[in-house]
Amino acid sequence: MLTFDQIKNQNLTPMMQQYVLEKEKHRDCLIFYRLGDFYEMFFDDAIIASKELELALTGRECGLEEKAPMCGVPHHAADNYILKLVSRGYKVAIVEQVEDPATAKGIVKREVIKIVTPGTLTDQGYLDEQKNSFLASIIQKKQYYGLAVCDITTGLFETCEITYGTTKEKLIDEIAKFKPSEIICNQEFADSSTCNDLVKEFNLTLSIQADSYFNQTAVDTYRHLFELDENYSLWAAASSALLQYVKDTQFQLPDEIKDIKPYRVEEFMILDQTARRNLELTETIRDRNKKGSLLWAIDKTVTGMGARLLRIWLEQPLIDINQILYRQNAIAELKDNFIARQELIRNLNGIYDLERLSGRIALGQVNARDLIALISVLERIEPLKNSLVNFENPYLKSLYQNLTLLPDLTDLLKNSILEDPPMTIKEGGIIKDGYNKAVDEYRDATKHGKDWILNLEKQERMKTGIKSLKVGYNRIFGYYIDVRKSNLDLVPENYIRRQTLANSERYITEELKEMESKILGAEQKLINLEYDLFLEIREKTISYVADLKNNAQIIAQIDVLSSLAQLAEMENYCQPDVNHDYDIRIMGGRHPVVEQTLKNGEFVPNDIYL
Repeated sequence: MLTFDQIKNQNLTPMMQQYVLEKEKHRDCLIFYRLGDFYEMFFDDAIIASKELELALTGRECGLEEKAPMCGVPHHAADNYILKLVSRGYKVAIVEQVEDPATAKGIVKREVIKIVTPGTLTDQGYLDEQKNSFLASIIQKKQYYGLAVCDITTGLFETCEITYGTTKEKLIDEIAKFKPSEIICNQEFADSSTCNDLVKEFNLTLSIQADSYFNQTAVDTYRHLFELDENYSLWAAASSALLQYVKDTQFQLPDEIKDIKPYRVEEFMILDQTARRNLELTETIRDRNKKGSLLWAIDKTVTGMGARLLRIWLEQPLIDINQILYRQNAIAELKDNFIARQELIRNLNGIYDLERLSGRIALGQVNARDLIALISVLERIEPLKNSLVNFENPYLKSLYQNLTLLPDLTDLLKNSILEDPPMTIKEGGIIKDGYNKAVDEYRDATKHGKDWILNLEKQERMKTGIKSLKVGYNRIFGYYIDVRKSNLDLVPENYIRRQTLANSERYITEELKEMESKILGAEQKLINLEYDLFLEIREKTISYVADLKNNAQIIAQIDVLSSLAQLAEMENYCQPDVNHDYDIRIMGGRHPVVEQTLKNGEFVPNDIYL
């Protein structure tokens, strides 16, 4: 079977040369090459995809003696197939037409417009709303490491360097904390036993990058996004490589990623991999499910944003007493204010995932329906803010003060986007009447033209006496008058034959042809104008990304704090006294997981003094 290694480019057809050119640029990817209504794969890619996706493997003439192996998937169902491949560790490069076929000279120009990898998956439907989806970057220099992790769906970016102590073990502990689905790294790390152990333990996809991704030039390229005092550091190198990889795969950087600064591993309680596993913080040892873990026992959040933040708080326990008390006191005031807390929870319930939505906005990957979802969130901000107004706690007050109303953005979207727009942005039906004068004019011309077509059918039936006469439309022949063969003797002389079918003939008239030109011209102009206006609206929305991300983070904190207060009241939990003493005193201690798995009354509280 013909593979890439056996190809002689000069003998290939122009289309196949174009395909192979994109494959040579992205050798580590499976190429989804758009041809009409399908994404096609050829040669080695087709062989792999046919096995992984259980597709029929066929062949296509390619200019060589042997046919090129080929398989394909419908473009409207491609997302499901891409997800299957990505979930199995493959990368997929999507090749689309980048010029209008009507104006193209020769073969239509095609290019890779996006690369989907396990760590850069952004489709909301394929992500666990309660977990972050992390991409990690690691650089190793002897026994020292730089680490950066990013969830491009939310803009969350963390980075550190590990340069003293048991550095290998510390790195493994950090990876265990973030659980990335993909790691990019330099060759030195890829060759290490540590890398091999991580890939096996966490089922990671590994992407080895050239040293140029991690060098001084790379750091200088992204220095404006860092809080970096020195000339070069390992955390900055890891961060630069990660940013470049995101740019390579998404063809842009999210606007929300900026002001990157490192954290210290020692800022949080150090829990090694064994401790995390045995404590069952977020998943059980036996089957790695949430049910039966501490997270399962205490998670009463009502938003995806809150669920992800609670998981992060559990994975990164605080050790600073002031920070612990800051959270505790906020939960205590929420617990003591039942009515205000219930109002908060009611306003949070059913709120759309603004954090991930703002991530897609930053990447320019939203459609009109996403903007309608954004309106629903923006309309919930004011009542949510009002629910916080009477709290006295400093933490809750700061959340109230920093939650930002965005009336200008709300008005823009409500005045411009139809309430039930289509999924795609290139078929029209997006812009509201009254937003743009030209849209209204084209829409009016299209509507009246179609009314004329409907009336034409009635008129021609009366004029010709052919009761079965129909006026129809298809993309190839446009509008036509359909007459059954049994009525051909009644066809007027001004009818011009356009198409012959088995049971009928299809005709046009000069009048119909002229109106067709007007309708289709207005329709296409309307579609093009709506698309351009939508892009303008999307760009204006992108300018609000920082405010949207800020609001998402505040909503997540409100959700976590109020849910923990709700849990404390439901389970009759008390607020522990945390201090600098070395004693641990617990009176009537209850294990939250064990107590919830036993029947009521079976759990016996225990006292502890250490």
